[in-house]
Amino acid sequence: MAIGLWGLWACGNDSDTLFKSLPASETGVNFVNRSLDKKDFNVFNYRNFYNGGGVAIGDLNNDGLPDLLLTSNFEENKLYLNKTTPGKGEIKFEDITAKAGIVGKKFWSTGVTFADVNGDGLLDIYVCNSGSRDARGNQLYINQGVKAGIPTFVEKAKEYGLEDGGFSTHAAFFDYDRDGDLDMYLLNNSFTPMDRLGFANTRDVRDKLGGHKLFRNEGTAPDGSAKPFVDVSAEAGIYGSLIGFGLGITIGDVNNDNWPDIYISNDFFERDYLYINQQNGTFKEDIKNQMGHISLASMGADIADLNNDGNLDIFVTDMLPDDDYRLKTTTSFDSYELNQLKEDRDFHHQDSRNMLHLNNGNGTFSEIGRMSGTSATDWSWGALLFDMDMDGHKDIFVANGILKDLTDQDYVAFLADNPDLQSMIEGTKKFDYKEYVNKMSTSPIPDYAFRNTGNGMQFENKAAEWGLGEPNFSNGAAYGDLDNDGDLDFVVNNNDALASVFKNQSVEKNKKNFLRVKLRGYEKNLKSRSVVPLWSTSSARMPYIGAY
Repeated sequence: MAIGLWGLWACGNDSDTLFKSLPASETGVNFVNRSLDKKDFNVFNYRNFYNGGGVAIGDLNNDGLPDLLLTSNFEENKLYLNKTTPGKGEIKFEDITAKAGIVGKKFWSTGVTFADVNGDGLLDIYVCNSGSRDARGNQLYINQGVKAGIPTFVEKAKEYGLEDGGFSTHAAFFDYDRDGDLDMYLLNNSFTPMDRLGFANTRDVRDKLGGHKLFRNEGTAPDGSAKPFVDVSAEAGIYGSLIGFGLGITIGDVNNDNWPDIYISNDFFERDYLYINQQNGTFKEDIKNQMGHISLASMGADIADLNNDGNLDIFVTDMLPDDDYRLKTTTSFDSYELNQLKEDRDFHHQDSRNMLHLNNGNGTFSEIGRMSGTSATDWSWGALLFDMDMDGHKDIFVANGILKDLTDQDYVAFLADNPDLQSMIEGTKKFDYKEYVNKMSTSPIPDYAFRNTGNGMQFENKAAEWGLGEPNFSNGAAYGDLDNDGDLDFVVNNNDALASVFKNQSVEKNKKNFLRVKLRGYEKNLKSRSVVPLWSTSSARMPYIGAY
């Protein structure tokens, strides 16, 4: 474990910065997602080993204070009840994991989402699980109400038809058919090594474990009990191939027709998907018509109106470093011939960098990542679009870093020169995985906080100035007003380090004004609006979310 330096830096943050990093001794959030590699499960036999865990924020007991859940790959997920006293300048949580019934954790939890799944006015908890080749299955904790001040839960994923059992990354609950209840898009990854695919386009071949899925909420039975969700992926036009390698999902109405659309980030092989809601229970995947080029190793994604023109824009993270040394030592690019092969096989124009897709309002997007200054943030995960400094313009937060430099070019060359490595991994020769893991370098990287300069097309990195510039290995992130003071705080799940809780001081220190609105849904969608993803997390219209 590598807690030491990376777990303790937060205690010395400058209280005059925009964000103040609060220590665990003050918040009660004493959570670490440890990377406990084992002989039979490590980065050599599981590609996503260092991808990290998720975060969800939402009011689980309807007391007006948003609560918090963080997922752990190996160890217990933790549920924290918000015990903050508004007006005192504090943020405090109590660990209620066992008391609330968040028990029976399965192996390798990834994304987490809060949503009122059964429409009873109480937020439920959906945890995605992956990793192992067997004994998987996602978990749905149904809120049973408050007992002695504690929200209590019972696990019901199988009964609701949402256990699945694939290699799940994240889930988004939203009312895609506008029948009044929340449906669910499940983002799956794949265990298949990329070198076995041979750049074959199997987009139309459905895979039970690796393919993405759309589940329709069937509502309630005559006795008032919830009916199971039904997989409607094929009939709805959702691709479900194992080449998806899903890492991010975000929901938003990109064409202003009042029907929710979907953006899917697919890692390093398949193109991303932009699903346009056809208003008849189906979607049209239309990314080639609407976007001239997209990112290659697409990871986090979020949707928000960055230039305040009434159209939702899309930001997607990738892995391009902005530091020249890391660019030269950790990055490689596809050859012209390989690019042509991918384009010939309908994988679209993909480039290794962050993408900022500016919505033109006419069914097309203009990609302005380089022009806006947001294209290079290194190995990036969660993307959050929200107004960090309360100036009326949405900014961009990027969670950053990976525990081991898997793409260090010297290390890649070292592995390539070892003809026995594959035999050792497969068990036919002796293999000391620790020896090979220890040879990898490790480079903590600061997160990025891009301040919107006002037009939604130019951004400047203010991470250091805003109190967010310390190097780390961060993954999932979510934001919300944790202390009810009118500005947006946020929480980050880190690998091998304490989770970060950042208090926004815009109102307290900078005397910013705010407007608080309490929204109420309709029918079976009283609590939830939309939901976002694992590497992406919430956007300003969403009161909760998970990601990694």
